[in-house]
Amino acid sequence: MIVISLCECVRRHLTDVEVARVVQMSEEGMTYRQIGDSLGVSSSVVSRAIQRYREHGVYSSRHGGGRRRATTPREDRHLHTLVARQPFLTARRLRSEFQNASGVRVSVQTVRNRLHEDGLNARRPATCPVLTAAHRVHRLDFAHRHVGWTLDQWSNVLFTDESRFRVDGNDRRVRVWRRRGHRFRDYAIAEHDRWGGASLMVWGGISMGGRTELYVMRGQTMNAQRYLDNILRPIVLPYAGAIGPDFVLMDDNARPHRARVVYAFLEEQTIERMEWPAYSPDLNPIENVWDYLGKQVRGTDNPPTTLDQLEQELIRVWAAMTIDFVARFIRSMSQRCQDVIRTRGGHTRY
Repeated sequence: MIVISLCECVRRHLTDVEVARVVQMSEEGMTYRQIGDSLGVSSSVVSRAIQRYREHGVYSSRHGGGRRRATTPREDRHLHTLVARQPFLTARRLRSEFQNASGVRVSVQTVRNRLHEDGLNARRPATCPVLTAAHRVHRLDFAHRHVGWTLDQWSNVLFTDESRFRVDGNDRRVRVWRRRGHRFRDYAIAEHDRWGGASLMVWGGISMGGRTELYVMRGQTMNAQRYLDNILRPIVLPYAGAIGPDFVLMDDNARPHRARVVYAFLEEQTIERMEWPAYSPDLNPIENVWDYLGKQVRGTDNPPTTLDQLEQELIRVWAAMTIDFVARFIRSMSQRCQDVIRTRGGHTRY
């Protein structure tokens, strides 16, 4: 014979809806035992629910006593103010600052709980270039001058840039399924070369109408003469002729791009160059293409392990990008300018 204890089969609490049903069934003449049997609770639970309704006129149960809250609403606001002023402080440092200012002793977990209640959680910060006051002024000026540009105007711009890709490819985004305490087990470690390992520098350009070929620099660094002989003459000049007399070249403020020989060549070919604010990768849509390129190369079933494989994979992914895919990043230029204006020249989500 199987014996089931009362505490395992009879509930001790009723929901607000069930309390309303209890009251209704009682008014219809049912006994407490009959009501309890129909809802799977004891008659004493039914009795307390009806008594509470008659005394207070509510269906909800009263809150239990529980442990007294460690902080008052005023102290909670003070903690939130500390976080707003110093968002990079750890929970332990916040507790110390809070206790020194308020004299109230709390645990580190209490600090975390209060911040979680306010929707604050510890996350990795975004990494962006250092922006001085002068940088912000130049970014804001650029945004004001270009926020009203139409898509037809942006379609004349060739956005260019260089980027470096490594065979290592560990950007710290990778995740591993592991058990607690296995962080340093061999299977859970993503090894990478401390000094970066072998890498390739590439140059590319995108516009609303398409993209240039991807130029790969193996065993080379970019200088003014290589930029002129390997990129501007054979790649940019024909691309400018295809777009027409309204062609605009966007290249950043890297030293090879601003050399005298480069200035002289562009002036000779009557190629207009867009004045670009320093430290503004978020304004250059090709940065999003580089990010996509890196993710696609690392996300293959067999990631490249040699420079030859890396080069082939980069060229393959670059060639596979459609015109619509590239153009959607350029179509966001107006919104990028609006975001720079909104942040007064500060960082944006791009």
